[in-house]
Amino acid sequence: MNMMSEGVSSSRYTIQDRAPRPLSAWLKQWESLLAVLLLIVLAAGGAVLPNFLDPQNLLDGTSNFSEKAMIALPMALLIICREIDISVAGILALSSVAMGMAHQAGVPPGGLFVVALATGTLCGCVNGLLVTVFGLPSIVVTIGTVSLFRGLASVVLGDQAFTGYPQLLADWGQGYVFDLVPRAFVIFLLLTVVFAVLLHGTRWGRRIFAIGNNPLAARFAGIRVDRYRFALFALSGLISGLAAFLLTGRIGSTRPNIAMGWELEAITMVILGGVAIAGGSGTIAGVLLAVLTLGAVNYGLALANLPGIVMTIVVGSLLLVTIALPRLLNGRQQKK
Repeated sequence: MNMMSEGVSSSRYTIQDRAPRPLSAWLKQWESLLAVLLLIVLAAGGAVLPNFLDPQNLLDGTSNFSEKAMIALPMALLIICREIDISVAGILALSSVAMGMAHQAGVPPGGLFVVALATGTLCGCVNGLLVTVFGLPSIVVTIGTVSLFRGLASVVLGDQAFTGYPQLLADWGQGYVFDLVPRAFVIFLLLTVVFAVLLHGTRWGRRIFAIGNNPLAARFAGIRVDRYRFALFALSGLISGLAAFLLTGRIGSTRPNIAMGWELEAITMVILGGVAIAGGSGTIAGVLLAVLTLGAVNYGLALANLPGIVMTIVVGSLLLVTIALPRLLNGRQQKK
């Protein structure tokens, strides 16, 4: 068996027999657990909070997490590939500052979109070069660059803020599709489909799984590991730039603390979505369900006027339950 077949078989998409599976086996799947958790959250919220299940309120609530959910998509690919990007929030902040500077310099509204994407991609390429060319651990590199990018943004802004952005940014950051669904959430859903096809339906995705399972074996199999790693860091920067464009349009300003702490929330979405922190395993469907679950919890806590620290406690509890339950089920099955 060659490396590629090993990489594919170790992912969740190994061909299985079509015999009916017992409930315990179904519950062992991350996606199934998350689907149950999401239903529980929706049911509990609807029972406790009068307007929780109002469709328009639920759709409006997606605006609060759509941009960080976009960042979680390339983060999932990086973690599957045994890498990580702690600098995504810093890239977002620097991209937003670059947009503000370009706006003050007279760049037209459409050009601000290009500035955001270009800045984000450039920052991602810096991370990729440090990891692939100099052989530095990605966690060390991106811990350093998040301080660098955030520091540059703070130096440029000081205690000021960029405001007065053109209406185009507000139309995208605050706009709706068919006056119903926030544009940012629609973009996130479209990106989710693209990333799902990329990861689970292409040779490129299968090679990412192969690298995550065994980078050395992947090299011997002819996979250019460093090229894939570099591309993933560049992709992470690109999506962070896109998130900067949408977030800046939604809040209407660029401030030094923009997207502060988002890197940890994005990583939480990925890990809660079932992506193995050791690499080589995970699905985009799981990340989507984790995003929706955390978004529903956050939305319910906001309706209940509970402080933000409660959300931190809930996220930690969800992570523990989601990690522990499959292991408990496995242990019981082995004892039988």
